[in-house]
Amino acid sequence: MPSLILSLARGAATSPFKRAGRPGATLPADRHHLPAAPPAPGPLAAYSRLCGFTEPGALPVTYPHVLAFPLAMRLMTGRRFPLPVTGLVHTWIEIAAHRALHPTDELELAVHAEELRPHRRGTEVTMVTEARLAGELVWESRSGYLSRHATRTGTAPAPAAPEPALPAVTEWRLPADLGRRYGAASGDRNPIHLYPLTARLFGFPRAIAHGMWTVARCLAEAPQPHLIHSVRADFRAPLLLPGTVTYASDGAAFQLRGDGGRVHLTGTTARTSPEAARDGRS
Repeated sequence: MPSLILSLARGAATSPFKRAGRPGATLPADRHHLPAAPPAPGPLAAYSRLCGFTEPGALPVTYPHVLAFPLAMRLMTGRRFPLPVTGLVHTWIEIAAHRALHPTDELELAVHAEELRPHRRGTEVTMVTEARLAGELVWESRSGYLSRHATRTGTAPAPAAPEPALPAVTEWRLPADLGRRYGAASGDRNPIHLYPLTARLFGFPRAIAHGMWTVARCLAEAPQPHLIHSVRADFRAPLLLPGTVTYASDGAAFQLRGDGGRVHLTGTTARTSPEAARDGRS
């Protein structure tokens, strides 16, 4: 497994030599792979506890992304990747599970960069993660990462449309050490999530929660999360730690709201039927 710490160090060293928005920039054609292997039981159990997944025999739908994230970081911190990884913001994720997954499945993982496109706040790249079981594509995700910089138009971004408030379901109190606990379970020890001091180096007044923890926690709170086979989530605003948030949902859509009703996360899900799940289909 590639080391996330080494990738972060490499990214910090190479970022000053990269310029987002450079005309003619292209993405490397590299595909990084991990050979087929089941998830390690200890880290999986720690991740499931912290995120709230309790279904025995079911692999959380977000977990292949966690397993493959070191591959994505190795690609994004490589010399030929055009965007500086320092300051890169995870903006959205889409997940599609094509069949039910289990903790004993020997998944082969692969990551590549698919698209580089202009964004009103800078340049956004799409990272693609694929999981195969005995050669069959069983799970995939696409994630947007934004590198902020001045754009050619120089116009201010359009204000976001207000999010319709979904029915509140429950309230969570997030401790100050949540980022360190999730980092230990997932391996993602990005400094912005760990301590107020390390977060301030990147412009945050306190540590912020991992976006992928917020997605996973919302999905785990849904009824029968093992039936979820499709997810779209958008990260709207950083969530400072410690903090209190409200999980809201109408069944298919969900939100995470903070103080004053500020929306930190929005998303939608699609489900398979229990009968199809028993057959191993989405």
